[in-house]
Amino acid sequence: MTKHEKIIEYIKNLKIGNRISVRKLAKELNVSEGTAYRAIKDAQLEGLVTTLPRIGTIRIEKENKKGIEELTFQEVVNIVEGSVLGGFSGLEKPLKKFLIGAMEVEDIARYIEPCDLLIVGNRKEAQLLALNRKAAVLVTGGFYPDSEVIELANKVERPIITSSYDTFTVAMLINRAISTKLKQKEVILTKDVMVSNPYFLDINSKVGDWRRLLRATRHSKFPVVNDEGELVGIATTNDVIGYPDDVPIKDLMTKNPICVSPDTPIAYAVHLMVWEGIELIPVVENKKLVGVISRQDTMKVLKSLSMQPQIGETIDEMILNSFSIEKFSDGVILKGFTTPAMLNQYGVTSFGSLMTAMANAGLEAFRIVKRLETIPDTFTVYFSKPVQLKEDIIIKAEIMEIGRKAGKVEINVENQNGMIAKGVMSVKVLIR
Repeated sequence: MTKHEKIIEYIKNLKIGNRISVRKLAKELNVSEGTAYRAIKDAQLEGLVTTLPRIGTIRIEKENKKGIEELTFQEVVNIVEGSVLGGFSGLEKPLKKFLIGAMEVEDIARYIEPCDLLIVGNRKEAQLLALNRKAAVLVTGGFYPDSEVIELANKVERPIITSSYDTFTVAMLINRAISTKLKQKEVILTKDVMVSNPYFLDINSKVGDWRRLLRATRHSKFPVVNDEGELVGIATTNDVIGYPDDVPIKDLMTKNPICVSPDTPIAYAVHLMVWEGIELIPVVENKKLVGVISRQDTMKVLKSLSMQPQIGETIDEMILNSFSIEKFSDGVILKGFTTPAMLNQYGVTSFGSLMTAMANAGLEAFRIVKRLETIPDTFTVYFSKPVQLKEDIIIKAEIMEIGRKAGKVEINVENQNGMIAKGVMSVKVLIR
């Protein structure tokens, strides 16, 4: 184990709330202060420590993100409109899986595990079995378990829930809730990507300080903060070029720069960079600079995110599932039919669903033909006609032009009687 790894392991074994200092670590572990400093910074990135004003660096409990597919037992109670009769202390525990107790008790025993949820009717033996296995119990049909079951639920800290719904309805409601959560990709936030403790200039810096920082870091864009650490501007090459070293940065910097918070979704930050044409965004919390994100780093994250498998169906996928796709030299052709998911209240294809299909055809043209990830910028629809349920249609998306940062695609929709919709969409290029 290296010295660095030993320090990290030492920090992990400290009690929550213990103060940590470079000098103390260096002395206790017999390492240099530089090694101790780097280890503390890495521990901070791992979420093991944090620095608090007027207190210093302390050991904290590492926060783990909740899985997107997880439901707690409390959420299950809300979903099934149930009542909790016992085991209240286990309500915030996550649901691992649920089982329907429509089999013999001996067979249930083969499948039930801790943190499962057994959905069962008025079967005391099955209820006791589940609780003894550290699983929660949902009693359907409005039945109430007896006092022995409730006492055991309190003892093992697993909730015993009752609902007036039948078993099938309860299972359907829970399954739908899990499916809804699975449709959501894990949202990557700015704080997951940002560079903490970034290089910066203070309000009293001069152009010479900017140049020295440029030579030391090979970066060319630096946030500017005041004496309280609050972001007041950003200094870039375009701001200082041609000025002598003794000119104050505060006279040249871009004031009130675009910034984001640590909890801003990274996809939104990328969109800001694309639309505003900027390469670096400061991250602020309570007006104070806490990090920076660069366009290059965020693009890598967004590209990785776009390749993640999407679990569950989105609205776009529900619409496009009935279409096949073919590639030609300058675009793509989608062939398929309208589905019930595309209808409006009058029984014909809604304008919004048709535009969704057209927009996705345009994006697929750039993705498949040019291998570009793009986002819609403007969408002009010249006309559209009503389309009936299960009517065969063809959507042709043909790329009209493409540049380094933007492109344009023409989209036509036809049925057996001719043209039914026509539009032109311009896009901005996210990832090349």
